[in-house]
Amino acid sequence: MANAREIQSRMKSIKDTMKITSAMYMVSSSKLQKARKRHKDTEPYFNMLQEGLAKMLAVSPELGTEYFDDRPEKGEDERIAGYLVITADKGLAGAYNHNVIKLAEQKMGEDGPDMLFVVGQLGRHYFEKKDIPIDINFNFTAQNPNMNRARHIAARLLDLFLKGDIDDVYVIYTKMVNSITTQTVCKKVLPLKEERLALKNGMDASDYENVEFIPDAQFVFDKIIPDYTTGFIYGALVESFCSEQNSRMMAMQTATESGEEMLKELSMQYNRARQAAITQEITEVVSGSRKKKK
Repeated sequence: MANAREIQSRMKSIKDTMKITSAMYMVSSSKLQKARKRHKDTEPYFNMLQEGLAKMLAVSPELGTEYFDDRPEKGEDERIAGYLVITADKGLAGAYNHNVIKLAEQKMGEDGPDMLFVVGQLGRHYFEKKDIPIDINFNFTAQNPNMNRARHIAARLLDLFLKGDIDDVYVIYTKMVNSITTQTVCKKVLPLKEERLALKNGMDASDYENVEFIPDAQFVFDKIIPDYTTGFIYGALVESFCSEQNSRMMAMQTATESGEEMLKELSMQYNRARQAAITQEITEVVSGSRKKKK
């Protein structure tokens, strides 16, 4: 058994580590609340965009055919798929990054992706280490996502899709199911699905029948689609960031609780070691006293 001084040193080390984990928990909690508020503030705008697109399509179904083009003439072996993988810039977030990369590898298959786009330092380092080429490396930090980054990413993906360089675009990210549970998902962004933009119950397209679009409806539709796609990418970035902070909070909470359990155990060991030392000192004093009497 370790002596009292060694146990005290270890207890001090654990207490110092617990201060760090507690501070990281508080920082992640603050970032999570800010990101949630930012996403909640922008959500109504993108919902209105989706509603507007749905009404335009209900009045003029011929709009935006290039964005809904499934390219059925291409076989499965001929299609080029692109994957946008959103990871974190750092670890200490439990299995957050591992789950994203694991799902990405499952979706991309053994032969690797046709095209790969990555957000987040850990994802970039992982694929570079595996010698998997990254076609477009969005050198953005995964921290504090904003509309400018989402707009840049969406513009590049739309450009590649409209040129025919990519037939399908997927986003692999982590979304928050609730305040405790997160889920890693793979969602198809392009081509767009008409059923996703269909009118919801209670929506009426009649208000758009007499609306005049300048210079024409197709021009307006082409202007709105990039913003709609940007909204989806922005939502994925924010969801991933919130999930990262939530996972880090849980990891830090677990680490703090483990530290408390270790301190309890070490405290008991310290008391035993101290008691043994005191008993040893008493025994030595008594033995010395007896010898002196003799």
